[in-house]
Amino acid sequence: MLKHLFLTLALTVPAMATAEEAVSVPFNGSFEDATFAVETAIVGQGLVIDYVSHVGDMLNRTGEDVGSDVMLFKNADIFVFCSAVISREVMEEDPMNIAHCPYGIFVAETEDGVMIGRRDYPDGPMDKVEAMLDAIIAEAAEG
Repeated sequence: MLKHLFLTLALTVPAMATAEEAVSVPFNGSFEDATFAVETAIVGQGLVIDYVSHVGDMLNRTGEDVGSDVMLFKNADIFVFCSAVISREVMEEDPMNIAHCPYGIFVAETEDGVMIGRRDYPDGPMDKVEAMLDAIIAEAAEG
């Protein structure tokens, strides 16, 4: 099943990206279930979540203050974390990869449903980070 999900992720991510810099997969369940699945998958990899950014709450709370009545997300959180092992590997190859650390996985709910995703990183050493993030996303999306 996981192998099938990785293949599905690899084949569908480019078509599902909502911005050039982001890749996402749909989550078949609630926002709360998705955030729990992402948190569980991150911790299950032996990683520590440094921070959860509640971007959706902030955007909903401040919309009126900035003159907008557009609701971008019903809910949206970003889980921020790092991997000492992979970060060291990519930064030993190019110290300027520090610009990409820490890493984040987002869970967002729109009118179209719930999605889990990440930003796209430059080709090369950061492929290792993308592989780690994709594995976490695939595990979370599997439910």
